[in-house]
Amino acid sequence: MKYINAVIDGLSVSVEEGKTIMEAADSIGSHVPRLCFHPFLSTEGACRICVVDVEGYNNHLPACATKLQDGMIITTNSPSLRETRRDLVELLLDNHPKNCLTCERDGNCELQNLSYKLGVRERLFEGWRKEFKFDDSNVSVLRDAEKCILCKRCVRVCSEIQGVHNLSQMYRGVQTVVSPAFMAPMDESVCIKCGQCINVCPTAAFIERDETDKVWEAINDPNKFVVVQTAPAIRSAIGEGWDMPYSTSWTGKTVTALRRLGFDAVFDTDFTADLTIMEESHELMERLKSGENLPMITSCSPGWINFVEHFYPELLPNVSSCKSPMQMLSTLAKTYYAEKMHKDPKDIYVVAVMPCVAKKFEATRPEHFSPNGYPYTDAVLTTRELIWMIKAYGIDFVKLHEDEFDVPLGTSSGAGDIFGATGGVMEAALRTAYEKITGESIENLTFTEVRAVEGLREATIDIKGTLVNVAVANGLNNAKIILEKVKSGEKQFHLIEIMACPGGCVNGGGQPIPHVNKFIYPLDKDLVKKRQQALYTIDEAKTLRKSHENPAILELYKEFLEAPGSHIAHELLHTTYSEKSPKGIK
Repeated sequence: MKYINAVIDGLSVSVEEGKTIMEAADSIGSHVPRLCFHPFLSTEGACRICVVDVEGYNNHLPACATKLQDGMIITTNSPSLRETRRDLVELLLDNHPKNCLTCERDGNCELQNLSYKLGVRERLFEGWRKEFKFDDSNVSVLRDAEKCILCKRCVRVCSEIQGVHNLSQMYRGVQTVVSPAFMAPMDESVCIKCGQCINVCPTAAFIERDETDKVWEAINDPNKFVVVQTAPAIRSAIGEGWDMPYSTSWTGKTVTALRRLGFDAVFDTDFTADLTIMEESHELMERLKSGENLPMITSCSPGWINFVEHFYPELLPNVSSCKSPMQMLSTLAKTYYAEKMHKDPKDIYVVAVMPCVAKKFEATRPEHFSPNGYPYTDAVLTTRELIWMIKAYGIDFVKLHEDEFDVPLGTSSGAGDIFGATGGVMEAALRTAYEKITGESIENLTFTEVRAVEGLREATIDIKGTLVNVAVANGLNNAKIILEKVKSGEKQFHLIEIMACPGGCVNGGGQPIPHVNKFIYPLDKDLVKKRQQALYTIDEAKTLRKSHENPAILELYKEFLEAPGSHIAHELLHTTYSEKSPKGIK
């Protein structure tokens, strides 16, 4: 490996060939301000905030886009550089709304933080300010083009990570705007509602649709029995709202906080993650027997479902018909639970706390409404929204005691907990499939072959002589690689797990955005690993680690569902999907 030697701010530096000036400066603690830069996306070099001086060059050079060369003598800070950077930020502020105190990203905005660090204490430029209509057409992702600083992070993540290519820059000069094609509203585009644009946006040009007011209203309605369910990925990230340690589960405190907020029953989506494995494994066994519609592809991720309906409709027969765990629990809350509690389903209000903004769309899909016309899931909150509600209610999350979920929809196995990590659905399914295929108890419950933090895994699992070809993909560009292999016949898989978000649900579009001063970016694999580890730790600490051994699930089948794949199970727990095209495009 060749090393490049240079001098930065009077200090000698030696880094691997191919590193940029920014990377070299970071290695010696000379932090160069930046705005459009994102370490896990391509280099854009658009904002020019990271300019530095290099001896022998007449102009400032962008540190993010300039490779370090032998013998360079670089200055990252000087009166001239500070003035240039401050002027650039002041020009951005001139074209930016003046509503910081009411903005969703107030206190955690990269533009706001950079303005403070560069010493911008007044707005010196006052000129024409861009005006764009607020796009609230989408049930999941809202777009405020007036807050956009044209960094193109959203464009890059949508194309480079998700492969959707929904966003691009339109027009030129002061009229430049990021938008779907033809300036179409988000709801009339191919947006899959994953929310990764929200996570990488440095301001609040993209945000989720806020449903907290709906939930407050329901909680305060004496005629409503308000049920809440929490997804597995919530418990590994919610503590970040109070700067609590990563890689730690905060399940018990979350349950306590939800009760303090006024929810009448607190259930665990992990319960129906176990139920999903029961139904999905039965479905897989039936397909293996018939040889039809293989490989079977998981259906837990609504962003992935939106993607396949738009871009791979020919593979819809391969997608599992199982509803997501969220929709399964909501359905049971208004059928099984309502019956046990002698309540009218119309009086039960179901709130789901999810790491995913696409779940807001999933809840509104017509196939997830009851035959009587009411939705099974009434409202979906992201992890960020729940953190705000807890803080708004004056609850000191750090000091809360730990409580337990309510029964009967609150008992789960460790297999249900790991659903939030990429590969977790596959791993949970293999634990059950092994015992169904062999009739023997499985000893090693850990399938590291399918834990795909890097985005893509293929493996052949030997189950006592039965070879099962599996694949795990997270981030939809990775999914494309697998799907193209399926279409071409290059590889014969039996089961494929696809999660829309890179890293799986723990890195969903509704998870906490790391504070700007921590220098941790969404998409960071170390952050993903820490959130995943919290779920693996929960699983390893449980004595109940197989979905098919969950006593509450067995009781549910005995009392209500009869058996996996039964008529009533299909009626309540399964669904269908159909080809989609953007509205107005034929």
